[in-house]
Amino acid sequence: MGLALLILGLFLGINAGVDVPAKAAVKVDHQTTPALTVGKLRKVNDHAVHYVKMPKTYAHGHLHSPNQIRWAKGAKMNFKTTYLLPYPGYKNQAWGNPQSLTTDGRYFYVIYCPTNWRNHGRVVRYDARKLNQLGVTPLEVQMAYTQTNERELAIRRAIKVGPAFTTGHGQSLAYDWKHKRLYMWIDKESAPRVPMNQFGYIAQISGRSLTPIHKIRFKLKSGHVSKPGGHVLTFDRYGNAFFWTKPTVHTALIYKGTISRKKVHFRMTNQLLTRNPGTRLQSMAYNPHNQRLYLVADDSVASFPAKSLVGKGHLKNRQFKWTQFASKREFEGLTFTKNGTPYLLTNHHPELFSGDRNWW
Repeated sequence: MGLALLILGLFLGINAGVDVPAKAAVKVDHQTTPALTVGKLRKVNDHAVHYVKMPKTYAHGHLHSPNQIRWAKGAKMNFKTTYLLPYPGYKNQAWGNPQSLTTDGRYFYVIYCPTNWRNHGRVVRYDARKLNQLGVTPLEVQMAYTQTNERELAIRRAIKVGPAFTTGHGQSLAYDWKHKRLYMWIDKESAPRVPMNQFGYIAQISGRSLTPIHKIRFKLKSGHVSKPGGHVLTFDRYGNAFFWTKPTVHTALIYKGTISRKKVHFRMTNQLLTRNPGTRLQSMAYNPHNQRLYLVADDSVASFPAKSLVGKGHLKNRQFKWTQFASKREFEGLTFTKNGTPYLLTNHHPELFSGDRNWW
């Protein structure tokens, strides 16, 4: 490895024995028109939702055996381990600190952003079809890079490892079902939850190369309201994009918009939710089976019908569902298949869970 690559490898926390791919040029379009519309807000008393504080210390699952995440309160849902994610990763790469999860129906895409990589990460793609055909156990996926027997090699061929690139925090990888594209915010931070600047960056990610192929730079600004961008992202089946924020400790705002190759635009929907699900804003998801949106915090998930954001919105408390779990795990990502099966990504011994019902 050359000196320049060695220095970059040390900066990113990558093993010196692992080549760092050269960065390909990615076109960045600079959007000059404002990307945000703001209207008059009304409060929604969503008292069906309960705020859950993050645990003082996150729990770790069993390292080498399947785990469960059990329902505690609210709408019933239980999760069990589908895959214990590889530990260690390919060529002993640091596959720690997974930050987001999405699926296109066949593949699961996971972004790993080790804390010492400073706004860098990589996407790893898991081919669920091939893994199911192989009849893998959770432990076999975890141990895929520890030996070189025929079985492990077959499992490795179902896992594609992307190169390192600038991801920012990495919580927002999402699949646009209508346009069949992957997008994410490139939300670089100078410290946790402290953005480096006031520009928003959205990147389209190639599902093949697992790297950005196009970026748009813009400002989420309307009058005196300005945001550097979002940290989570999801799409409904009609191609609408959504993210949520916490303007105060306990409240939530939902943003709805569109993302194309040339333009980004969001509007702050007209309803302020008086209760959000918890301390850390971790993920957002859309279930194409029941057309609901999900706000994810640790051990706490709230949902409501996406259609109730149309126009000025007409959300009512009775439309909300909320679930509290009893795991003390760090919830990093939630995604749904077309039939409504939920999949949950957790940190601290990373693993992928599947839910036990599709109408949640």
